[in-house]
Amino acid sequence: MAELRLEIGQGRPFSSAAEEAMLNLMRTADCLHRGLQRKTRAWGVTSTQYNVLRILRGAQTLGLTCSAIGTRMITAEPDITRLLARLKALKLIRQQRDKRDRRVVWTQISATGLSLLAEMDPLVQQFPVEMLGHLDEEDLARLIRLLESARKNCQDTQAPVSCNGDRTGEGQGCEANGID
Repeated sequence: MAELRLEIGQGRPFSSAAEEAMLNLMRTADCLHRGLQRKTRAWGVTSTQYNVLRILRGAQTLGLTCSAIGTRMITAEPDITRLLARLKALKLIRQQRDKRDRRVVWTQISATGLSLLAEMDPLVQQFPVEMLGHLDEEDLARLIRLLESARKNCQDTQAPVSCNGDRTGEGQGCEANGID
């Protein structure tokens, strides 16, 4: 049970089982995140950008506002405006201001973005099996329950989202230059 101590070169015992569990969880999350980054890098996008593209594909043609994208993301991204600007520069998304409220910007996935996802999905969807396929269904169900239970004390599951460049998370629209 002292495998993590050996991995990180810690000589003394952890202060508690809760500390050891939390550090194991953080180490595992980092391992999985780096592996996913290696998968998505082949297409010139980050795992976070891939997550946004999948969110927008699920939103269908209407699209989503910047803050709605932020709340659906797997990992917190405090500056959605910049993330969306990079995706727009790659022509993977398109944006337009709301006709009734010019402060609100709607973001949709572009045809190029849909094409990229169609190419990426088969390989990226294999990644969970590659990483966790050695666990049986019962172990996976138990792991899911434990992880969901571990998040119960997380008051702030996501960092504040900045959609207007001020890092406060208050704005709904993305006030970056170049939005239609």
